[in-house]
Amino acid sequence: MVGGGQGAYIGHIHRLAARLDGQWQLVAGAFDVDPERGRTFALSQGLDPARSYGTWQEMIAAEAARPDRVEAVAICTPNFTHYPIAKALIEAGFDVICEKPLTATLADAVALEQLARDSGRFVGVTYTYSGYPMVHEARVRVAAGEIGAVRTVQVEYPLEWMATAIEQQGNAQAVWRTDPVKNGRGGSIGDIGTHAYHLAGFVSGLTLDSLTADLATFVGGRALDDNAHVMLRYQGGARGLLWSSQVAIGNSNGVRLRVFGETGSVQWYQEQPNELILTPLEGRVQVIKRGAAGLSEDAQARTRTPPGHPEGYLEAFANLYAGFAEAIRARAEGREPDAIGRNLPTAWDGLKGVAFVEAVVDSAGATDQPWLRPVAV
Repeated sequence: MVGGGQGAYIGHIHRLAARLDGQWQLVAGAFDVDPERGRTFALSQGLDPARSYGTWQEMIAAEAARPDRVEAVAICTPNFTHYPIAKALIEAGFDVICEKPLTATLADAVALEQLARDSGRFVGVTYTYSGYPMVHEARVRVAAGEIGAVRTVQVEYPLEWMATAIEQQGNAQAVWRTDPVKNGRGGSIGDIGTHAYHLAGFVSGLTLDSLTADLATFVGGRALDDNAHVMLRYQGGARGLLWSSQVAIGNSNGVRLRVFGETGSVQWYQEQPNELILTPLEGRVQVIKRGAAGLSEDAQARTRTPPGHPEGYLEAFANLYAGFAEAIRARAEGREPDAIGRNLPTAWDGLKGVAFVEAVVDSAGATDQPWLRPVAV
């Protein structure tokens, strides 16, 4: 692992998720920009001192020379570092699991996706919400035509944690997220809006044609947007609306998705992740429970406990890690992956996310807020 050391929330989540199904073992890491602090943290995690590295460059060089080298490396660092670290790892022959966004700039995302494709290395991107079993169930049912042709998609990701200028009060996570150099061009749209965009496309199966956007920065002194409204036109004629906000008081990671078709709709809310609401035209509202009989293979592969025993965010994150392990294993064995290793977010999805942010910022910054098509859809 690179990054994700002492005090890093997302690094802790990655380590928990990786361990949950026994598919991964943490054996090496460079956890901090401060070499000594990083080594100390590595030792606290039970790592061999010989594999507790001060820098990611040192780790790559040393691990590449080992007969028992690591198989994949998780990148849990601020956005602007993703590209150089991932590029070096791929060139050294390692598979990569990268936090989103894939990179801080579009040029880097294009280059990294091309490098991953040319090298044959696996690059997984942790779009967490595509790990939920009922999100996969929704995807399968939409693809099977249970709600007819999709007409509209409504997706939102509101939270409140940056409703005040916490970056000016020393909150380390907020400091780099509001720095255009370290975070990239998009604030809320890059941090959480990309999650919403990926979720909408993943479930609906639609491909974006163009978008127009309005960005706002409500907190004084902040350099990036903290609220975004985006209108979406999909290929084939469907329409969509996306809202992301870091200043929505009373909301905490309130991810919601609604997909409306000609003959029905599906709705999924992260705060009730074990349920999928299916409503046929002129029919009764159906609440479909995770773990129930008759669910799709994709949902079953991501379910661990019977209905009534809740599964949530950590389990969804762990499903990504289990899927990444299966995809890497299947590639090595020359076979098709099992269900858990299919329909995973990869470098291509990462590129689409960065291209989406670029188009949103360009549209919002223009005087007439034009409809723009991202370079990758």
